[in-house]
Order: sequence, then C-alpha cells, then structure tokens
Amino acid sequence: MIDSRLRILQMVAEHGTVTAAAQALHYTPSAVSYQLRQLAAEAGVELVAHQGRGIRLTNAAHILLRHAERVQEQWELTRAELAALGSEPTGQVTLCGFSTAASRLLPPAAAGLRDAHPHLTVRIIEAEPDRCFDLLLSEEADLALLVVTADSPPMTDRRFDQQPLLDDPLDLVVPQGHPLSWRRRVTLADAAGEPWIVGHPGTTYHQLVLAACMSAGFTPHIAHHADEWATGTALVAHGFGVILVPRLAQLGQESPVTRIPLRGEPAPARRIMSVTRLGAREIPTLTQAVDTITATAARLLPKPDGG
Repeated sequence: MIDSRLRILQMVAEHGTVTAAAQALHYTPSAVSYQLRQLAAEAGVELVAHQGRGIRLTNAAHILLRHAERVQEQWELTRAELAALGSEPTGQVTLCGFSTAASRLLPPAAAGLRDAHPHLTVRIIEAEPDRCFDLLLSEEADLALLVVTADSPPMTDRRFDQQPLLDDPLDLVVPQGHPLSWRRRVTLADAAGEPWIVGHPGTTYHQLVLAACMSAGFTPHIAHHADEWATGTALVAHGFGVILVPRLAQLGQESPVTRIPLRGEPAPARRIMSVTRLGAREIPTLTQAVDTITATAARLLPKPDGG
C-alpha cells in the first residue's frame, strides 16, 4: 500500500504516456495528469517534461520510482509478517491469469481459499499476461499466472517476484485421418508444410506458435486466425489447417481431430510463471494458492487429452 500518486507515476513509466496509463488504471487522462501535478507539487520537483508531442520522465521522477519500489516491497513483507501471526484472513484476495489458467488452475485454488477461510473474499480475473502485470502493479490482483513471452518483464525487474511454475507441453492437432494422425509422436518440423491456424497478431498464442515454429526451423504459413481453442479445433476438424494446443487446454471430445504429443530437444512447451509483487509471495493465502495450483497442474498434466 503506497501513495496512489506513486502508483500512477509507476503506470506512466510502464506505459509511456498519460493516456495509456489512464486506460490501464481506468482513470481519465485529466485525472492522471492532476495526480501527477499534485505529487510534483508535494515533492517540490518536476516529474514530467514535454518531449516533442509526447512526454518523458525527469531524473526526479526516476528517483521517486526507485524508492517507490522499495516502499512497496517493504509493505508486502510487512503484510506477510502480520499474516503469519495466525489470525483468520479477512478482506479480499484476487487471482488473475490467462484463459487456460483461469479455467483449469485458478478455480481449485480459489475454492481452497474460500473453504479454508470463510471470511475471505476470493476473486478471479481472466486476463492476458500484459494485463496481469498491470493488475499487479495497480494492486487490483495479488497473484498472477501467465505465459512467458518476449514482452514479459525481465526476471530482474524489482517490482515483481516471478517464479517458474510449470512447463506446459504443446500438442499438434490435425484432422482425423491426416497422414500424421497415425503417429504416436511428431516433431514440429513434420508439420512445416501445413496451413496453420494461430491467434491474432499481438496475442500470447500468436507469439507462442511463431516462436515454437521458428525454433523448429520454419516460418508457418498462417491460413486462419482463431483465439479460442473451440474455434481452432472446429477449423482443424473441417480440414482448414493444424493448430498447436497446450497440454492443459481442453478440446471437445466430440471433435473429429487427433491430438499428437510433440517430441524434440527440448520438446516445445510454454513456460508458466506465478507472479506476485515483490515481497508478497510469503503471504500465507498466496502460498496456499500456489501450492494448490501446483498440485492441480501435476494431476492434469501426466497425459494428453483425447487423441
């Protein structure tokens, strides 16, 4: 819990503009600008300088940001120490994550917290990874599950505690009767000549597929865009191409498709991280949530669905 004006400054630094920060915080740009002026007046320094048609943060702003990170970490450590005293948790805990996490990993964790702590309110927010980081920064969420992408903050980012949770193997999905459907395992390169169905540019799924294919030595021919597994599976079933599906993702059992595990050194997978604000990981409710998520993943991952 730090001064909300420092939180606003952090979001401006993260997004680069007042407008983008306001959108992430669900504020108006004028409200963000007003709070920055108030903070600058109280600190007695200039925080923002005009640069062309945009803005840049001053040296004074960067000093404030550096100290804000330390204040935030100390507050989270204090929360963890107070929570460890053993009193019954109250208030609210919010878990956020990408679609598969929000449907398969977070509900059991939220249910465990709800059942163990009846005075605690537990919320789940489905969100893309970049939005999850915003939710953590703005204190709208306490724990995030996300897929590592090229746009993820580095592990050295002092605002977050990022811990590897699991590697979710990728499966190739082809129409039933496809020449590859008779094989127990395939390499990604075996499907290099196929038409591909991927997510829209900018989505985590789009980045995941392109990165995996390029690591296998080819650029996929993208024939169709689909962000939902159900849509992609339907297109595969009708012969429009192939898709990559993480092992945790569920497909309709009635779909006439075959799901084939991929092999390779290493086998293609998506890295899933659990992320909190720095200092918050030892809060008992968050530790309990991560433990439940880890156990759920171990139960779900031993073998692919279907196929």
